Amino acid sequence: MPLHMSSVMPSLAGGTNWYNSSALDHVYFAGSLSLVHFFSVSCGSCKDSLPDLNRWLEIYVSQGFKILSIHMPRSESDTNVKLVEEVIQDYKMRHPVVVDNWHTITDAFSNKYVPAYYLFDKELKLRHFQAGEKAIKMVEPVIERLLKEEKIG
Repeated sequence: MPLHMSSVMPSLAGGTNWYNSSALDHVYFAGSLSLVHFFSVSCGSCKDSLPDLNRWLEIYVSQGFKILSIHMPRSESDTNVKLVEEVIQDYKMRHPVVVDNWHTITDAFSNKYVPAYYLFDKELKLRHFQAGEKAIKMVEPVIERLLKEEKIG
């Protein structure tokens, strides 16, 4: 079962390779609305959602929005870091990406799904979770609502 609502963002220690950033700690995300996104290179719907993540960065980064993508291998072939690097390049992923070949971060989140989306508020508390191929469509309205709440609060 994934994290419970209001759980604090788990540690991000244990990733095997970091891209577009040096290794980050969860504290980096404090003070921002943050999306932690799990994906796998063998997941077609994961790849289909990557342009949406880029669009969200363009729209919401000025409001303090941050994204971290975690590559969670689903098979031995998914542990090929070169495949992950190709996806990062092909889909022009500019936000931090970490490869979690040993499932250390994945296990800290108790995550079993790709794609999976975890939204954390500025206090690093989980405010929304969505998973599956249609999840991407349900996440953006929550991002917009939480950004409005963050401005008020």
